[in-house]
Amino acid sequence: MKTKTALPVLFLTMFFVMVGFGIIIPVLPFYAEELGATPTELGWIMAAYSIMQLIFAPIWGKLSDKVGRKPIMLIGIFGLSISFFLTAISTEFWMLFAARVIGGLLSAANLPTAMAYVADITTPENRSKGMGMIGAAVGLGFIFGPAIGGVFSKISLQYPFIVAGVSSMITFFLVLFILKESLPKQKRTKKNSSSPSQWIHFTGVNRNLYIIQFFVSFTLAGLETTFAYFAYEKAGLDSTHLGYIFMIMGLAGAIVQGGLMGVLAKKFGEQKIIQGGIIVSGIGFALILLTTNFATAAIFISIFGIGNGVIRPAISTILTRYSDGDHGSVTGLLSSFDSLGRIAGPPVGGLLFSYSIGLPFIAGFIISIVALLIFEGYRIKVKQTV
Repeated sequence: MKTKTALPVLFLTMFFVMVGFGIIIPVLPFYAEELGATPTELGWIMAAYSIMQLIFAPIWGKLSDKVGRKPIMLIGIFGLSISFFLTAISTEFWMLFAARVIGGLLSAANLPTAMAYVADITTPENRSKGMGMIGAAVGLGFIFGPAIGGVFSKISLQYPFIVAGVSSMITFFLVLFILKESLPKQKRTKKNSSSPSQWIHFTGVNRNLYIIQFFVSFTLAGLETTFAYFAYEKAGLDSTHLGYIFMIMGLAGAIVQGGLMGVLAKKFGEQKIIQGGIIVSGIGFALILLTTNFATAAIFISIFGIGNGVIRPAISTILTRYSDGDHGSVTGLLSSFDSLGRIAGPPVGGLLFSYSIGLPFIAGFIISIVALLIFEGYRIKVKQTV
């Protein structure tokens, strides 16, 4: 399948997957409460999904190197759809918990396999553009999904899960009938060979990039957890304002990732993009502390979002460029570090906020400096090996 045809199809695939995922975000807490879940149990529901992603993303990624991208992507999308339908028919907490575990386990295949697909069909020179399109699809899905979920929740709390399930099932058939396999059989890892663990990629100079990805996800998750409370305290912004703010941030990030990543990569290279992304997101954290109203909140968090959003596509491009073809193992491991950050970020952010409302953002600024130093260490080591 030609790159010009495959990338738009893959963009639509990941967009619909993330729309389906985003639909349930505003509804799940109320649905869990309706089934008798306590706030602590709701926390376990959210954590269980991320933990499954953490464990299984590398496994699915490595498996896609053996059997191809398309079968694994189909499993992930189908599993996500089934988990939504199971959630919709849940009548007790344990059923809801089981549905989320199943969803996390199977949907962990989606993002690393999509990124590996991009690495398969793009040249190293054009890869950043492809990775940026995937990031844009994810971002736009998170924008439209919650809005759609909020609308359908007015019918019933079960309805958004049904809509999400149908959306995912439509995506399944889109992939099944339109998307072609990107990894020829002759390039696949042989099933019976003693292929090394995906952790072999967490060695040498590239280790720094995985750690940076953890910091990127960790700080983003901490911000998402605490910003609503912070904005209310500092500027009196309510949930409606916050919805618009996150929509603006998402659109700004999607425009940069989907429209400018390729241009920026050709002009500056991925290393400069990562360096600039870390600096801009750090500046965003510092500016957020100066929030006084809706406009400043939207501008400052968008600055953070643009910087944060360009880092992962650039890291993915570099790692897959030197992965000797086993792109799935690399992107799966990267997704695992992303999930680890999303697991650790919310509780740490909440704890810091309990001490001082500005502390999560001060910590984010400091972590950005640490990430920049780690990246400078990476750049020095790369220069020494050239």
